[in-house]
Amino acid sequence: MLAAALVLTLATAWVPPLPLTRDGVQVLAVVDITGSMNVRDYTANGRPQSRLEAAKAALRHLVAGLPCGSRFALGLFTERRPFLLFAPVEVCENFTPLDGAIAALDWRMAWEADSRITAGLDRAVAMAGEIGTDLLFITDGQEAPPLRAGSLPPFEGQPGAVRGLIAGAGGYSLSPIPKFNDRGRETGFYGETDVQQENRFGPPPADAEAREGYNPRNAPFGAAAASGTEHLSSVRETHLKELAARTGLAYVHLDGTASLDAPLRAAATARPVPGRLDLRPFLGAAALLLVLAAFSAAPLRALTVRTITLKLSTPTKA
Repeated sequence: MLAAALVLTLATAWVPPLPLTRDGVQVLAVVDITGSMNVRDYTANGRPQSRLEAAKAALRHLVAGLPCGSRFALGLFTERRPFLLFAPVEVCENFTPLDGAIAALDWRMAWEADSRITAGLDRAVAMAGEIGTDLLFITDGQEAPPLRAGSLPPFEGQPGAVRGLIAGAGGYSLSPIPKFNDRGRETGFYGETDVQQENRFGPPPADAEAREGYNPRNAPFGAAAASGTEHLSSVRETHLKELAARTGLAYVHLDGTASLDAPLRAAATARPVPGRLDLRPFLGAAALLLVLAAFSAAPLRALTVRTITLKLSTPTKA
């Protein structure tokens, strides 16, 4: 056993890695950093967690589990368009900067306050097609200003040409949206009058004539201020599923750190990437087991012999 352990130990210095092929991915992850993503309707370690922090945790877990050879790009979404932070890079060689870039995502990076999810998703799909990747789009789906009823624009691309996943972030119950001042300090929550409750661009809705104060010229939407719950937020899952069907993407609800791993693998394009299996840890472990077995064999043998001797020397009753 000791001789075999020596052979295995020497082999760890000479045995080359075993070449193999595995399925990797090439993905562009675009993260919504608009105001509603600050809603704290997740929990982590017993404490409230914002949607943005939950998305970052899930992305970091996803990147850590991707096989070497996979490539990952990162982008931000706010207003009506995504912004590419960096082009696809290999995940193992660049893991530390990748992990740091995801951890550093912050709502203060936003350049506008609007959140036109439909327009942003369409441009993210086009961006993923341009750089040759699949798409992971993480958002709560809350349009700001809200879309006009039945006004979902047609998708100008080819559905399914870019594969990928829409991840809906947030709880299903309405929650208040944190409000911040110019210095980035939280000052409370948005109220009903702080947020546009109805989209009043374009022609008025079908029920406009029944509204109080309606005037076809001066008040086509009625004279009363719009009311609603747009100052509160929940994951707009129905809307996101419509967008997924419209673009040919899959949909999943963000529900835990590992909730993106399997759905992304299923939705993304499997891309064969070269890999290597390092046999040295297995050889070293086998050598260690043999050494332990060799050194424990002698005491076990001595104990067995002593037990047998005692049994043979013990007189038996007639």
